[in-house]
Amino acid sequence: MTNTISALILAAGKGTRMYSSRPKVLQTLLGEPMLLYVYKALEPVFGERIHTVVGFGADQVEAAFPQRRDNFVVQAEQLGTGHALQVAWDKVAGSGAEYCMVINGDTPLVTTEAVEKLISRAGRADLAFMSINPPDPAAFGRVVRDKDSLVKAIVEAKDYDLSVHGPVTGEVNAGIYLLRLDAVGPLLDGLRAENKSGEYYITDLVGLAVERGLKVEGVSCGADVNLMGINSPRELISAEQTLRRRIVDDFIDRGVMIHNPDTVIIGPDVSIEPGAEIFGHVEIYGRSEVKAGALLGSYTYIIDSTFAPGCEVRQFCHVEGAEVGPDCQVGPYARLRPGAVLRERSRVGNFVEMKKSELGAGSKASHLTYLGDAEVGPGANVGAGTITCNYDGKNKFRTIIGEGAFIGSNTALVAPVTVGRDALVAAGSTITKDIPDEWTAIARGKQTNLNRKMKKS
Repeated sequence: MTNTISALILAAGKGTRMYSSRPKVLQTLLGEPMLLYVYKALEPVFGERIHTVVGFGADQVEAAFPQRRDNFVVQAEQLGTGHALQVAWDKVAGSGAEYCMVINGDTPLVTTEAVEKLISRAGRADLAFMSINPPDPAAFGRVVRDKDSLVKAIVEAKDYDLSVHGPVTGEVNAGIYLLRLDAVGPLLDGLRAENKSGEYYITDLVGLAVERGLKVEGVSCGADVNLMGINSPRELISAEQTLRRRIVDDFIDRGVMIHNPDTVIIGPDVSIEPGAEIFGHVEIYGRSEVKAGALLGSYTYIIDSTFAPGCEVRQFCHVEGAEVGPDCQVGPYARLRPGAVLRERSRVGNFVEMKKSELGAGSKASHLTYLGDAEVGPGANVGAGTITCNYDGKNKFRTIIGEGAFIGSNTALVAPVTVGRDALVAAGSTITKDIPDEWTAIARGKQTNLNRKMKKS
């Protein structure tokens, strides 16, 4: 049955109450836009049969999800959810599906299980929607039922009239619908913007369907606030905390050792194998991968990086776009920038920074060093205070340090330059020329000692 159901995400709103120039669906949770989480919940069910209505900041949404732009529909003028459905109807109806599930793009906590619960009504209802009974119904549309508990309508909070619609029951619309296309399509022309907002509401389809004698079903989900949309910074923060706990708990259940888990943040695309160990106050984002046996120390920020078995990242490190190999040690207080690669058993110590550089197997840079655009061979030692001077003001050049080379402390290697295999550079040198294999280079002024005592007359 799911092959005959497509999905439509409504993501055209500005989100005025977010106080941001970005479209609401691009507000981030754990470093990723909330719209991504909706896609993740829908993909296991619908695959590529997902269309998205964009409007405010459409170019920004397309830039964030370029691979999906062929399935985008632009709502040039945002006149409400009903209008968004009207704009997208031709594309939805032309997909060949019998049903369409419609969901708001500001529901990052929605789960695949909740989606499957709704689409199980396919074949049993012409129009079905999910409802919840939250602690605070806020501004969500109120569900109106008759004395037999059959759905009569959904009325927006600002249009609700107790004398007309009866007492408030606490049941509200979650904003997720299942529509049988041939039954609901004829109702679209009946939508009217005759309300206090002057907008076309998709919720009005419920009342129209009831009037036409169609089968309408409200699928109650109790107090499941995971289905509620986000409309304010406070709600965004609360949802982010829920996602954080959900992800961390899932990794713990799968065998990842996470100490002080209330202080650990893990993004939705991070991969961590059972047997990895993570200490509190760590943040891991992007498409990072942590293999079994890796250890990540406290107060470390990580994004788009990989960690091989047996490696250890000590406290207070910043790792971005880096590759840490087997049995490597990083930190404490190290910074690995994009393109940093540590081969097996190599070591980067405190206050060492690497960028677009490779540290060969068993090599080490233990203290106070900058390696930029450098290639360090296996078994080499880079002394404290060493700098690869890779930038001349216009261009960047590479430094190559051969296998087994020893770079003395406080050395400046002015690229492009090559230090040969097993070569030795004396401390305090400024190296501007290549050094042959097994040679020693000294490039510093001769020491002169001056007697500071005044001669007696």
